[in-house]
Amino acid sequence: MTKKTALVFGGSRGIGAAIVEALARDGYDVALTYVSSKPDPMPAPAGATVKAYQVDIRDPKSVANVFGKVSSDFGGAPSCVVANAGINVPPGPLGQFDDEKFRDLVEVNIVGAYNILKGAAANVADGGTIIGLTTSLVRFAAPGLGPYSATKAAVECLLRSMQKELAGRGIRVNGVAPGPVDTDLFRSGKDEAAVQRSAGMSPFNRVGDPKEIGEVVAFLASEKSSWIAGQIVQPNGGLV
Repeated sequence: MTKKTALVFGGSRGIGAAIVEALARDGYDVALTYVSSKPDPMPAPAGATVKAYQVDIRDPKSVANVFGKVSSDFGGAPSCVVANAGINVPPGPLGQFDDEKFRDLVEVNIVGAYNILKGAAANVADGGTIIGLTTSLVRFAAPGLGPYSATKAAVECLLRSMQKELAGRGIRVNGVAPGPVDTDLFRSGKDEAAVQRSAGMSPFNRVGDPKEIGEVVAFLASEKSSWIAGQIVQPNGGLV
């Protein structure tokens, strides 16, 4: 039996690294992408291969090239594609929001996700899975976070449409929309009081662990979720 391959965009740290770990544990060989600094080799279960590729998701040629390299290096099209790569910027009220920062959000979180998902639609194996990471903030209005949330809402629209388009090939498409998760990106620019305010948004009074999100993605990439398609799953500790 040919081993399945997963391609995780934005898999070098935080939630992405947890996704890579969970998929490798579940029997996938995993290709992951990074932006600039090649990550240290990740420990992989016996028999699993994990390989890293540098990709600029804003560039459609860079994204297309990595699909070709992964298919060549792993002996076939990926069975699972995860669109996790994205950025956030300092929050602020819309009336004073920095225009350049908004363009950055759009270029990475919408254009980059579009490039990934377009490549996934063309290259994922029949019967495979496509999973996009968004945010629970799409359904939880928070002051200052409208521009970021809007870019992730666009990703959810792409995912839902893709499911209708790809069902004939047996491909399942789903989104994962976490609440606050304890990563370096989440803590960047926050003092402990801000972290605790985020924790208080959940009735469990804590933020999520990246591994908890990785487990949800691994479940959606498995046959255990064979009747889940076109959905946005929200692992957020009861935030919404």
